[in-house]
Amino acid sequence: MTGPLGWLLDAQVHVAGSPVLVREIVGNVFGLASALLGLRRVVWAWPVGMIGNALLFTVFLGGVFATPQAHDLYGQAGRQVFFFAVSVYGWWRWSRNRRSGGGEQPAVVPRWATWRERLGLLAAAAVGTAAAYPVLAALGSWGPLPDAWILVGSLLATYGMARGWVEFWLIWIAVDAVGVPLLLQGGFYPSAAMYLIYGGFCAAGLYAWWRTSRATPPARTPIPPTYSEAVA
Repeated sequence: MTGPLGWLLDAQVHVAGSPVLVREIVGNVFGLASALLGLRRVVWAWPVGMIGNALLFTVFLGGVFATPQAHDLYGQAGRQVFFFAVSVYGWWRWSRNRRSGGGEQPAVVPRWATWRERLGLLAAAAVGTAAAYPVLAALGSWGPLPDAWILVGSLLATYGMARGWVEFWLIWIAVDAVGVPLLLQGGFYPSAAMYLIYGGFCAAGLYAWWRTSRATPPARTPIPPTYSEAVA
């Protein structure tokens, strides 16, 4: 393939003597831009992130797209597909919120999840990781257990971001803590470096959304009138 697209698919640079795909770097840049837009609660966070997902899918599925790394991370590749799907939901939800606010308010109002929602996240994390692990191991994914958590945790974090839950930043930090050593060992150096940057960025995002959630008054449930008030 020739032209800009062919260059993007084939171009490599060398980092510490090891070949690195340019599209891995570009994909992670789009991912970081999506995170920055998400911090500011801008709807464009979703389509920008989807471009990065498409590029990184080709990076982690090295057996098909001929990446220089010796390992296939099927969980990392699969999460890009799920990211894309969940991002469609997030794009729709934030766009709807934006329209309902007349286009002048942020696309989402941060809030802490309820205890019921948190229990749902914990249950989904445990069940999802347990289900993904044998599948990834059977596919021959390198490091199937951490890869399974990265896959499931990333999906939960993306869903939490769409719902406006402050906890989604904490889930991302847990994903980054597992992802950095796995990616370093697999030779995906730009992605590992980006995970480190994400970790610090997520701490800042957590603080910013926490402050916003405190500054936003909770929705008040109207109190029904008493009988005497209703007939007065």
